[in-house]
Amino acid sequence: MNKVPHTVGFAALFAVSLILWLRPLLNTFTLATRDDGYTHILLILPLAAALIFRDSSERDFQPRFWVPAAGVMLGAILLSAWARWGSLGQGSDLGLAGEMAGLITWWIASFALCYGTTALRSFRFPLFFLFCIVPIPATAMEAIVVSLQRGSALAAQLMFAIFRVPVSREAMTLHIPGLDLEVAAECSSIRSSLMLLVTTMVLAQVLLRTPWRKVLVVLLALPLAAAKNGLRIFTIGMLSTRVDPAFLTGRLHREGGIVFFLIALAVVFLLIWLLRRGEKVEATALQLSPARFDLRFARDAKARDTHDDNSPTDPL
Repeated sequence: MNKVPHTVGFAALFAVSLILWLRPLLNTFTLATRDDGYTHILLILPLAAALIFRDSSERDFQPRFWVPAAGVMLGAILLSAWARWGSLGQGSDLGLAGEMAGLITWWIASFALCYGTTALRSFRFPLFFLFCIVPIPATAMEAIVVSLQRGSALAAQLMFAIFRVPVSREAMTLHIPGLDLEVAAECSSIRSSLMLLVTTMVLAQVLLRTPWRKVLVVLLALPLAAAKNGLRIFTIGMLSTRVDPAFLTGRLHREGGIVFFLIALAVVFLLIWLLRRGEKVEATALQLSPARFDLRFARDAKARDTHDDNSPTDPL
């Protein structure tokens, strides 16, 4: 089937979306460049496009128009209109999130309209991954930051205790001999934590096959985000008290987030490697099972034949 009309139709609908949603799209990318909590948004479109391109080279599907998706597109317009002019309030963060959710819904529905449900199922991860572009409302972002603060403080406290450093904790402040460490909101490492989560989602999708293993890796990335920030607090605290107090305000404190992000990413790769080994073992077992069954069947057939050959024949 000729895919050109379907691709031209999707390109036209995508262009329409850029006209209808230009303002919220620009506001979202402006937010991503100015606020650390939204930097991960800049990764979503390139990653989703790369995943679609990768999967399209591996899958040969027959596109067909799926007309019911037009109803979803209408719903996307209504959602965005309500977010812009309705009770959410014009200019609010909830309104921006609602408009962007409408945009992503339009994109997915346009894809389904032009390429059909088979293609939608084949590319469901990169398509629904696009919802990560929707900005997290401020109230939810504050709750995430507080959770990261608490998790980071708890992880750092545990590390100090493991290395037999006297430590006590009061809310977000750690007390060790000669130093008080406050885990402020700016120290929550929200940017690298969300980057780690997004990266883990993509790596799990690309490198793993079984759904439960993919979900497991993504779930483990959540405490790992707090653990790597706790390691950063622990390292700076130890270096400040044992080596030089300047580490409290040095480059490791201000710019060292990438180092601990890479450490956490290495742990993610290790987890995925272990889970991939499990998948290979299961695949090998499934391949051997039919062979074992065939061997057992052949042995049973041979035994029956031997029994029949040794059995006495009826006299004529």
